Amino acid sequence: MCGIIGYVGEEDSVPIIVEGLKKLEYRGYDSAGLAVFGKNGYQVVKKKGRLSALEAAIKENPIGSHMGIGHTRWATHGEPSDVNSHPHLGSQNKIAIVHNGIIENFKQLKERLESKGIKFTSQTDSEVIAQLAEYYYDGDLIDMVIKVAGRLEGSYALGIMCLDDPDTLIAVKKDNPLIVGSSGHGNFIASDVPAILGHTNKVYYLNDSEIAVLKRGGVEFFTMDKEPLEKTIETITWSLDSAEKGGYPHFMLKEIMEQPKVIRDTIQSAIGNGENAKVLDGIDISKFNKIVITACGSAYNAGAVSKYVFERLCRFPSIEVSLASEFRYMDAVIDGKTLVILISQSGETADTIAAMREAKAKDAVTLAIVNVIGSTIAKESDHTIYTAAGPEIAVATTKAFSTQLVLLYLLAIRFAARLNRLPPEDEKNLLAELVSLPDKVTDILGHVDYIQKYASTCIGCKNIFFIGRNIDYAIALEGSLKLKEISYIHSEAYAGGELKHGPISLVEKGTLVVTISNCKQLYSKIFSNAEQVISRGAKVLFVGNACDAEVSEDISLVSLPDIHELFSPSLSVVALQLFSYYVAANKGLDIDKPRNLAKSVTVE
Repeated sequence: MCGIIGYVGEEDSVPIIVEGLKKLEYRGYDSAGLAVFGKNGYQVVKKKGRLSALEAAIKENPIGSHMGIGHTRWATHGEPSDVNSHPHLGSQNKIAIVHNGIIENFKQLKERLESKGIKFTSQTDSEVIAQLAEYYYDGDLIDMVIKVAGRLEGSYALGIMCLDDPDTLIAVKKDNPLIVGSSGHGNFIASDVPAILGHTNKVYYLNDSEIAVLKRGGVEFFTMDKEPLEKTIETITWSLDSAEKGGYPHFMLKEIMEQPKVIRDTIQSAIGNGENAKVLDGIDISKFNKIVITACGSAYNAGAVSKYVFERLCRFPSIEVSLASEFRYMDAVIDGKTLVILISQSGETADTIAAMREAKAKDAVTLAIVNVIGSTIAKESDHTIYTAAGPEIAVATTKAFSTQLVLLYLLAIRFAARLNRLPPEDEKNLLAELVSLPDKVTDILGHVDYIQKYASTCIGCKNIFFIGRNIDYAIALEGSLKLKEISYIHSEAYAGGELKHGPISLVEKGTLVVTISNCKQLYSKIFSNAEQVISRGAKVLFVGNACDAEVSEDISLVSLPDIHELFSPSLSVVALQLFSYYVAANKGLDIDKPRNLAKSVTVE
C-alpha cells in the first residue's frame, strides 16, 4: 500500500525520487519522505500530508546526492506524522530503510532491542527493521539482510542504505511487490513500474527472499544463502504516456473513457490465437465438480456478476463466490476437483495471495485473472490470464474491472462449450454479442451530458441506495462501492426483493434509489420496488435497457443500448462509474486519491 522508490547512479537522486513518489501517489498515502547521502551523513526530509509539503521543505533547504530512497506512507502502526513517516534510521544513524508491509512480531523485536539500550523514536513497526539492521551489521550488508529477514515475521518490501557503503542500495521482499529497474545512468527500486518508467522500461521482478544489490554500474542478485542468482530482465511494453492524464482532469475519467479499447483488446486476447486463448485451451473444465471465485473489493463484485453467467451457461454443480479475506479463514471444502478463480488487478492483493496459497495447499487448481505481468499471483497461480487494461492509476478501479468482467464472460462461454452445454450456434451468437460490447460502451461515453447534469443535483444526498434483481443486483454492488469510494456519500446495494426485509426503513424524503433494470422478465418486479420507495419520499434513477417508466418529478432514466442480459453489467457499470465520478467532481473531491484508500492492498 505504501510506495517505495530508490536510486543509485550518475544523476541527482532527489528529483528522481520526488518524481517517482508522484507516480506512486495512486497507491494511497498520508505522509512522504526521502533520505539521501550527504557530506555529514544522511539528509532526511519527512512530512505529513501531500507531496507538496515534502517538495516545499526540500525547496527551502535543498539537498542532493547520487543515491537515495523515498517513501509514501499509508499509516498502519502509529498516526500520520513527520516522525512516523519513512525513511527510518537506526539509533546510530548508520542504516536507513523504507518499508512497505506489516511486521507482525515488531513488539517482541522492539522489546528485545530496547532491553539492550536501543532507543526508538517512532510508533511504527518499520523502525524496528532499521534498528535490527544496525544491531546485526558487522560490515557485510548481505549478511545483515539475511539475518534481519530471518527475524521478521509478516510482509515487507525493503530499500536499505548504509553509511559505510555510499554506492550500494539493497532491496529485498516478502509478500509485497518490489521491482528493480536498470538504465544507462543508474539503477532503481520501486513498488511499481510508473515510478521509474520515465527513465527506463527495463525491469527485473524481484521474487520473495531474493536480495538485489544495486550499484551505479549494475545490479546483482543473491539468495538467502548468499548464492548468486541469474535473473532475466523484462521490457515494459506500455509507454509513460499511458500513465499520464492526457488532458483529462482526473485519471479516473481518462480510464473510464479508455474502456472501449481495453475491452476490445482483452476480448481479442482470449479468442482466436490470442495469448489468453492458449491458456484457456489448456484447462479441462470436465475434471472439476466445483468452481470457487475469490477476490476483494471491486474484483469480488466482478466475481459476483460472473456467478450468474457461469450458472446460466455452464449449469455447473457448484459455483461459489467468496471474499478472499474470509476464504483463508473459513476452512473451505475444496480439493483437487475444485477450480479456484482468483481476481486481482495488481496481482499483489494480500488476502487474495493468501487465498491462492490456501487453495493450492488443499490441492485445488488455481486460475488467476490479473493485470500485472510478473506479479505474485500471476507467477504462483497454476494458470494465469491477463486483462489488457494497461496501467490504472486512479485508486477506484474502472477499466480494470471492465476487463475482468469480459474475461469472466469468456471463461463461462468457453467452459459451457467444453461441457457441451452450449450449442455451437449459441456460442457463436454470444461471442458476437460480446464483440459488439466496445461499440456499445463507446455509445454510452458519447452521451454523458445527462448523467453529468443529473449528478450535479445529487451532491447534497446523504444516502444513496442501489437496487437490482438477478444479475442487476450483482452490478449494483459495484455501483454502490464506486460511489462511496470517491464521493464519501453513504451508499448500500440491495437485491430489490430484500427491501421489505429491513432496508426500506432507511428510505425517507430526499433519498435517491438508483435502480438497475436490464432483466426484461423482472421489470415489473423492480418497478414495483421503485414504486415502494417513491411512496416513501425517495427519488429513483433507472439505469438500464429494460425500463418503460415515464420520466417524472420522481423518476429519471439513463437508457442503455440493448445487449444480451448476461453482458448488460458491462454497460450498466459504465453509467454508474460516470455517475459516481461526476457526483464526486461536483463536490470538488480528490477523485484519483480518495481518503484512507490505497490502490493495491498489500497488507491484511
